[in-house]
Amino acid sequence: MASLLETYACAPSTERGRGILISGDSKSNNILYCTGRSVIIRNLENPLQVSVYSEHAYPVTVARYSPNGEWIASADVSGTVRIWGTHNDYVLKNEFRVLSGRIDDLQWSFDGMRIVACGDGKGKSFVRAFMWDSGSTVGDFDGHSRRVLSCAFKPTRPFRIVTCGEDFLANFYDGPPFKFNMSIRDHSNFVNCVRFSPDGSKFITVSSDRKGIIYDGKTGNKLSELSSEDGHKGSIYAVSWSPDSKQVLTVSADKSAKIWDIVEDGSSGALHKTLSCTESGEVEDMLVGCLWQNDFLLTISLGGTINLYSAKDLDKSPLSISGHMKNVTILTLLKKSEKMLLTSSYDGVIIRWIPGKGYDGKFDNKQFGLIKLLVAGEDGVIASGFDNKVYRVPLEGDNLGPAEILDVGSQPKDLSLALDHPELAIVAIESGVVLLSGSKVLSTVKLDFTVTAAAISPDGSEAIVGGQDGKLRIYSVSGDTITEQTVLEKHRGAITVIKYSPDVTMFASADLNREAVVWDRASKEVKLNNMLFNTARINNLAWSPDSTLVATGSLDTCVIIYEVGKPASSRRTIKGAHLGGVYGLTFIDQDRVVSSGEDGCVRLWNLISE
Repeated sequence: MASLLETYACAPSTERGRGILISGDSKSNNILYCTGRSVIIRNLENPLQVSVYSEHAYPVTVARYSPNGEWIASADVSGTVRIWGTHNDYVLKNEFRVLSGRIDDLQWSFDGMRIVACGDGKGKSFVRAFMWDSGSTVGDFDGHSRRVLSCAFKPTRPFRIVTCGEDFLANFYDGPPFKFNMSIRDHSNFVNCVRFSPDGSKFITVSSDRKGIIYDGKTGNKLSELSSEDGHKGSIYAVSWSPDSKQVLTVSADKSAKIWDIVEDGSSGALHKTLSCTESGEVEDMLVGCLWQNDFLLTISLGGTINLYSAKDLDKSPLSISGHMKNVTILTLLKKSEKMLLTSSYDGVIIRWIPGKGYDGKFDNKQFGLIKLLVAGEDGVIASGFDNKVYRVPLEGDNLGPAEILDVGSQPKDLSLALDHPELAIVAIESGVVLLSGSKVLSTVKLDFTVTAAAISPDGSEAIVGGQDGKLRIYSVSGDTITEQTVLEKHRGAITVIKYSPDVTMFASADLNREAVVWDRASKEVKLNNMLFNTARINNLAWSPDSTLVATGSLDTCVIIYEVGKPASSRRTIKGAHLGGVYGLTFIDQDRVVSSGEDGCVRLWNLISE
C-alpha cells in the first residue's frame, strides 16, 4: 500500500472586492479556510500538516471551530450549514438549511449551544440564529435590507449579536431569544467585518469607507474610532483581535496590514505598527483576510498567499505559504538532483515545491497567460496555452527568463521534449505534428488522422503519435522529416498520454477508455496488459526512475501503481487521491510518487509497504 507523506495545500479562494473570513482553534493552533468545495485544516506550527474536508455539495464560504474545539460548522453558497466532528473521520452531526442564499459568516456562542449565520437571502431573511443540535430558530432578526457580510456573538453573558452588511448598517440584538435593539449608522459604505473582543467588553466594525469604529459590547454605544491620520488608504476588509483584547489587526485593499493599540476603556485606537507588504504591489497583493491566533498573525492576499508573522517579533520577515486555487493540471520534476517540483494550474500560476519543505515560491509568469501544457528539460521549460503559441523559456536561477514565442498554427494538444537533445521537441496539433528545433519550427507534418497525443524519444530519432482512433503510429525522425514505421492497435479509445520509460526500452500509453498498456520498444509487443483497473479516463502516466513501475492517474480520483513483469492484478491503489480527479503525476524517486489534481492540492505518497 501507499501512505501519505505530505500535502501541499491549495490557497484560500478569494474574490476581488470582498474580504474572506478565516478562523482557527487556539488550543490545537489549527486554522480553517475554504477553497472550492473543500475546507482545509492546517496547523500553523507545521504547515505541511494538512487535512481536507470535502463533503459539501457546493462551494464552501466559511468554517469555524466550536469553542471547545470538538466540532466544526461550515457553510456554503446554497445556505446549508454542516456541523461535523474534528476527530474520527469527520463524522457529520447535523446539516441544516439556514438561509435561502449564500452564507457569508457564522459564529458560535461561547457555550457552544447556538450558532448565528448571515448572508444573502430572499425577502428579509439575511440572518438566522439556531440551536446547534436541533436547528430550531432562536430569535427574530430584522433591520437589514441587503446582504449581511459579517456577524459576531458576544463571548460573555449577557448575550448580544451584532450583524453588519451592504446596507451600511450594523445592527445590535439582545437575547436569547434575540430581538432587534438598535441600528448603528456610523459608516458610509459597506461594513465588511464585525468582531467582539475576547473579553466581551467591546466590539469593532470595519468598512469600505476606510474607518474602524469601536463600540461598547454591552450597550452598543460608540466609544471611538481608529485614528485616521495613519489610517488605511483603501477599503478595510477584515479585522481580528489579539487574545488579550488590547490590540486589533486590520487588513485593507491598500496592500497593508496595521496593528492598533486599543485603550482598556475603548476611548482611543492608536496605530502601533504597519506590516508593510514585501511584494511587487500588484493587484494580487491586496490583503483580504487576517487572523490573530496565539502568537501568530496571519494575512491573506488576493492572490492566495498567506503571510505568517510572529507576534513576539513583528520585524522578522514573515513566512509565506501559497498554493494553487484551480485544478493543478501540470506536475513535473524540474531539477532531478534537488528534486524540485514544478506545478502549474490552467490559470497560469507556476509554483516550485521542495519535498520536505513545501512551498518554495512562485514563478513570474506575466509573459504567458493561461497554461495548458508544460514540460521541463534540464535548463528550461516549454509551455503552451489555449492559443496556437508555444513558449520556450530558459531557467535563470530561481526564475524564468524571457520566453521565445513560436506560432505552430493550431492549438497544441501535446508537447514532448527529446531529453538528451533538449532543443528538439514535438508538438501535437489536431491535424498533425510540428517539429521544433530551438526557437524555430523545423517542419509541420500533416497527418491523415486526428492527433491527440505525441512523444519523442530521448535521442530524438523516433516519435510515437496517438490518434482519436486509438491507434499508435511509430515514426522515425531524421532532420525535418518523419517516416511511418508501424501501427500498433490495442486501445479502444482516443489516446490521452504516451510516455517513454527512463531506460528507453519500453513505452506506455493510455486512453479515454480507462486502459493503459506497456509496450516493448524493440519488438513492439505488449509487455503489460489488462491495466484496466481505473473506472474513468486516464489523464496521466508516470514511470519510476528505474523503469520497473508505471503509475496511472485518472478522473476516478485514484492513482494506481503497476509493476512491469508482474500481472496487472497485483497493483497498488491510492483511492481518493484528489477530489475531482488526478491530473498530474510524477515519481521523485523509486519509493515516492507525487500527484496533483482538481482540488488544487499536491500530495506526496510513500510506496514502501508497511
